[in-house]
Amino acid sequence: IAWMQDLGVRDSKKITDDKIIKIAPELIKRIPHTTIVLTNQEYNQYHTTDFNMNKVKAILHNKCLLSVIKKDGVSYTKIVVDQFEPEKAYYAHISKVPERVTNITFMTKAEDQCMSVAASSIISRYIFLQEMDKISKNLEMDLPKGASDLVDSVGKDIVKKFGSEKLKEISKMNFKNTEKILK
Repeated sequence: IAWMQDLGVRDSKKITDDKIIKIAPELIKRIPHTTIVLTNQEYNQYHTTDFNMNKVKAILHNKCLLSVIKKDGVSYTKIVVDQFEPEKAYYAHISKVPERVTNITFMTKAEDQCMSVAASSIISRYIFLQEMDKISKNLEMDLPKGASDLVDSVGKDIVKKFGSEKLKEISKMNFKNTEKILK
């Protein structure tokens, strides 16, 4: 914990992307973790009435937790997950998966209270930034993050240059700015 504090680990939303790019590789080297990248295409396929995003998140959290628990030499006394919905709903979402991790402590704002959750959020943001860089390089254009007029403008440029199918491939179709761009 002292090492992570010295590194500057805290809630990833309170750290700049530049700092995340600097400290995440150190965390990745030293902390057992599992990364699952859900592409925007996969996200769009899962985003249905039966598979809402909280269900997808619960299934992926469970999959990552199982993977980390099964790694050689990993020991733990407590599993903390940043609560994104009520515990009962989380467990209902994973009720049909073959293996479940159920000894979880759910906490709101866990990134502020638990170093392991903060470290996880930093690693996740770092992977997200890498994935955004890959898409930017593939398109040969800088892709802004978030939702803004700039994002809408770049989205319209992508549609003009590559067509609407490319936008559908690289963006989340249920986001309001995607709808705006495609109009």
